[in-house]
Amino acid sequence: MRIAVIGCGAVGSLFAAHLALLDDAEVWAFDLNELHVAAINRGGLRLSGAGDVVGHPRATADPAELPPCDFGIVATKAMHTEPAIASTAHAFAEGCVATVQNGIGNEETIARHVERVIRGTTFPAGKLLEPGHVQWDVQGDTTFGPFDDRVPLAEIERLADACTRAGMPATAVTDARGPQWRKVIFNASTNPIGALTGLTHGRVCERPDLRALVSGLVDEGKAVAAAQGIQLDADPEELIDHAAKPEVAYDHKASMLQDVEARRATEVDFLNGGIVRFGREHGVPTPLNEAIWALIKGVEASWTQN
Repeated sequence: MRIAVIGCGAVGSLFAAHLALLDDAEVWAFDLNELHVAAINRGGLRLSGAGDVVGHPRATADPAELPPCDFGIVATKAMHTEPAIASTAHAFAEGCVATVQNGIGNEETIARHVERVIRGTTFPAGKLLEPGHVQWDVQGDTTFGPFDDRVPLAEIERLADACTRAGMPATAVTDARGPQWRKVIFNASTNPIGALTGLTHGRVCERPDLRALVSGLVDEGKAVAAAQGIQLDADPEELIDHAAKPEVAYDHKASMLQDVEARRATEVDFLNGGIVRFGREHGVPTPLNEAIWALIKGVEASWTQN
């Protein structure tokens, strides 16, 4: 089995490092960060924190070097999906490509370039400490399901089995929209609040005023999911409270807060913006998500002020 991880930031590195431990898999890590690529090829890809792992995938910043693969796992930021899959699609002409990205719309983008697309949702999280070294902050499960009927369930089960055997527990299901929307609602309700306040997940949740705002955002997201006939696999509120525990993600800085601190573009267009767009399509009002979307876009705009 040959697997390529496309985008080896924190989440992509978690998959690449673990999968590279398998004896029956050849794993490639594709990333445009040449320092990160060089460090991986020199000394392996190290994870520390929630677990200590050193994997040795073959890393490259040149998409032409990717060989034909059975599976691809796209883990870039949502705004980078198009260029990432456009440059690497040749490697998956006969394979399947899964997304483990945040937000809504990644599958549609990938499907413009490859035939067999797997919808995926993952909960592990971390941050890049230095080239070749990722801090693993949060453990969690991954769910894979078909984007459409062109992907056999047996192939999805094969990928899920590989991830599970490698130490990244994964489940194959016939409809992964429920887990996906639970994660979207979770991220859209907590990440931007952390990004706007500078607070970690746990500190957001321990303030009654902010926790009430989080619940208001959750309620809007649940209403939009219900309007589409999507049944969530669990209540996002439960996930939010679980993640706020000290042993889970109390001190974790959400990826959007990490982006804001680094003055990088955020994924808000694919989180709150996605909920707003689907809400408009289905006649569901989402005023809180609209407000949060506007505030984050305002923060981004402030970086270019003269």
